[in-house]
Amino acid sequence: MTAPHPRPERSIVLVGLMGAGKSTVGRRLAHRLGLAFADSDEEIERAAGRTVSEIFEQFGEKEFRDGESRVIARLVDGGPKVIATGGGAFMNERTRALILARCLAVWLDADIATLAERVSRRDSRPLVSGKDPLKVLRELAERRNPYYAEAHIHVRSETMPHDRAVDQILDAIARLTET
Repeated sequence: MTAPHPRPERSIVLVGLMGAGKSTVGRRLAHRLGLAFADSDEEIERAAGRTVSEIFEQFGEKEFRDGESRVIARLVDGGPKVIATGGGAFMNERTRALILARCLAVWLDADIATLAERVSRRDSRPLVSGKDPLKVLRELAERRNPYYAEAHIHVRSETMPHDRAVDQILDAIARLTET
């Protein structure tokens, strides 16, 4: 077990492609830091009274992204917490600028084959529903990785225990605060 870490003064926001482990790692990170945890997709579903898949199907991706942006802004406005975002949230210029200015952004990155394997376990991902996850994730990575690379911290989410990713994030935060 690692030594206790001081609670950050600002929220930690996890970004990255679907399947990177943002929600699972985020919950564990929040627990270790004694912070609240929020999953933006769960918050969107609660606010809309629908699943993410239903929102995509009934209203389209643009409407979903608009709601996602509003929910993330509300989450950032509260006190420090750990926030897991949907894979496309960081693509919105205003959302990205807000996160980079007011939070500590952590890019959870993994190789495409690992992500595809993880994503294929669930059928609740509208962007890959009925498609080849490997192909979709390659295309998404090509478009999104340059934006994710703007995050303050970059952690590889390999096939390892989630607590190892948490340790890597905490170590990176400690290095940032030392400088």
